[in-house]
Amino acid sequence: MARGDLTDHEWAMIGPLLPPERGRWARPAGDNRLFLNGMLHVLRTGCPWRDMHERYGKWNSVYVRFRRWAEQGVWDALLQTLVDLGLTDNWQHMLDSTVVRAHSQAAGAKGGLMRKLLVDHAAALRAKSTPDATIRDVLLALSSPEARSQIIRPQMP
Repeated sequence: MARGDLTDHEWAMIGPLLPPERGRWARPAGDNRLFLNGMLHVLRTGCPWRDMHERYGKWNSVYVRFRRWAEQGVWDALLQTLVDLGLTDNWQHMLDSTVVRAHSQAAGAKGGLMRKLLVDHAAALRAKSTPDATIRDVLLALSSPEARSQIIRPQMP
């Protein structure tokens, strides 16, 4: 067991909450504990999935199971169960902004040629799709007294 892996006591609580995996196409399913330790390692260290340590198995198998569990709502159900049991609280979701990277333009950097081309193209499309007389212009014209007198109202019998 490596540093940061689940202890036997932690696994005894979390293991039964995870869905059982069955083998696919005559291959036996991998151990959920090994896969979960691999997932936690990637999430804890922030390394790419491909750089996950080999002791956790094939990186792609761990990633596929992580995605499958996310799509099935396993993570949300696991957290809710742990909250209901009083083993954790809802406030343990943190994002460290020192590792969140923004695009250079988010910091005020000027865009290059591609940005200029995209902006010019969007402006041309906007000009082409805007009608000569907008709804606002028509309503303003109809609100004038001269325009109201020219509207023919149907005769009531």
